[in-house]
Amino acid sequence: MSKGNYAKAEYASSKEEQLFCKMVNTLYEKSSFYRKKFSEIGLHPGDIKGLKDLHILPFTEKADLRNNYPLEMQVAPDEDIVRVHSSSGTTGKPVLIPYTQRDVNNWAEMMARCMLMVGVTNKDRVQITPGYGLWTAGIGFQAGVEKIGAMSIPTGPGNTERQLQMMVDLKTTVLIGTSSYGLLLAEEAEKRGLLDKIKLRIGILGSERWGEKMRSRIEQLFGIDTFDIYGLTEIYGPGIAIDCPHHTGLHYWNDHFIFEIIDPETGKQLEPGKKGELVITTLTKEGMPLLRFRTRDITRIIPARCSCGSSYPMIDRITGRTDDMIKIKGVQVFPADIEYILKSIPEISSEYRIMVNRTNGRDSILLQVERNEHSRATAEAVAKKLREEIKNKIGITIEVEVLSFKSLPRSEKKTKRIIDNRKV
Repeated sequence: MSKGNYAKAEYASSKEEQLFCKMVNTLYEKSSFYRKKFSEIGLHPGDIKGLKDLHILPFTEKADLRNNYPLEMQVAPDEDIVRVHSSSGTTGKPVLIPYTQRDVNNWAEMMARCMLMVGVTNKDRVQITPGYGLWTAGIGFQAGVEKIGAMSIPTGPGNTERQLQMMVDLKTTVLIGTSSYGLLLAEEAEKRGLLDKIKLRIGILGSERWGEKMRSRIEQLFGIDTFDIYGLTEIYGPGIAIDCPHHTGLHYWNDHFIFEIIDPETGKQLEPGKKGELVITTLTKEGMPLLRFRTRDITRIIPARCSCGSSYPMIDRITGRTDDMIKIKGVQVFPADIEYILKSIPEISSEYRIMVNRTNGRDSILLQVERNEHSRATAEAVAKKLREEIKNKIGITIEVEVLSFKSLPRSEKKTKRIIDNRKV
């Protein structure tokens, strides 16, 4: 398998139209859930002539999947289902996703595309730190690694000392994990004097949104190039989009999905280039196809073709989630807004935490940041500078607490950035 297999050619428009119309008909015929959805708005599959009619189809929400637990939205017969995965969420009923053999094969193919796009070859040794089992990440990455013929090192999550030992002893060249764990491993390697013994060259990091400051910190410590990978369990898992070596956006596989951007409040489609909520329709999924699934992730479709030469279209890096948005005194604030400002201030590190509080009916934000380990500026001076930048660029006044380097928690999974005490 060569990189050329994946570097070009989105499906012809007619093929995409055919897959789309076929999927709509399949859902109407085989899914009682979607048949009811269609009847509620007086819609028949014959009314859908092509992608131009996408906007009149109903949305699918995560709550729909939970309300149809465990497998009421499964379309393929039981004898065709070879695997079930679950979302990693910890609240409410889990979301269970059934996969046919073709689903599993397609997912492995998409993972292989991701690996090849960022330069992984069959000579690489790939350390896979995400979890295995019901969660999609570990087994999904392993399938992609093995498909291109690279060596997989399936360490799974946790046990940092063992991870670093494997990295040194096996001369790992590619690290896969969350960005939070990538940072923790890099800092622990530095602390233990192992950086000169580590042979990493690539980091494929995802499962959470992460900013440029964190990326720079990981790259600088490990001396590697990092790539942002995107996915969600409801739509296979990780591997449905990845950022290429030009780092101008995340390429997504439009022979398997339709991506659209909507206004999260009105549900109206937005033009390419406009930022909003990402909505995904599956084109080739058999076990549980989804129609206009609302991801709650905020991004935009990039209208320009990437300078890397691939014709697979791109979305921007995820800037937040609709449920991460904080509204203070009428101003909408996303974590990415804060990160954009943190990037411009060299006196602080990549790590931060946002505390949202309510006192006597009034909301307030406390932003906790770490002072850069090499900074000589006082905490008071850094806090003042950061407060002024946030006031000037976002338009709100917040409290800033500058902590010593490494005071904020590091995580082996995902870092919790927002603590909303109003919901306690």
